[in-house]
Amino acid sequence: MTPQTMSLSINGRHVTAESPPHYTLLRWLRDYAQAYEVKDGCSEGVCGACTVLVDGNSATACSILALQVNGSTIETAAGLAESEESLHPLQEAFWSRGASQCGFCTQGLLMTATEMLRSGEKFERNEIRDHLHGNLCRCSGYQSIVDAVESVLSEGVSGQ
Repeated sequence: MTPQTMSLSINGRHVTAESPPHYTLLRWLRDYAQAYEVKDGCSEGVCGACTVLVDGNSATACSILALQVNGSTIETAAGLAESEESLHPLQEAFWSRGASQCGFCTQGLLMTATEMLRSGEKFERNEIRDHLHGNLCRCSGYQSIVDAVESVLSEGVSGQ
């Protein structure tokens, strides 16, 4: 099978590269866009470590072929903050509340929570837990993660 040229906007940066037809979005992001913050946890779309926003909607990058999202806008945790010298309020909340332990699941949790923030909806604690259910964390026990997301939601941050 012949590789095909594809283009994506990744955190506001335009990236064009060839993609073998069998490449997942996860592999393409890491191999061609140097988006190493997107982690490969299970390779089956179950753990959420590779969650990115594709045109504003959360998706597990390991379960999508790269060519399926050709022309899309991809957002990762590296693009959340306004500059490299600052953190997004959600990232700050994760940091200050100890929600990021080893860091492996953090990328996916941040992107899933960003989707929540951008929805503009109000979420109760149990709804936050429900929304984050597809993201597995083995270090934190989830309490600090829910606390971090809840604190940012209560401050009215939009996730932009």
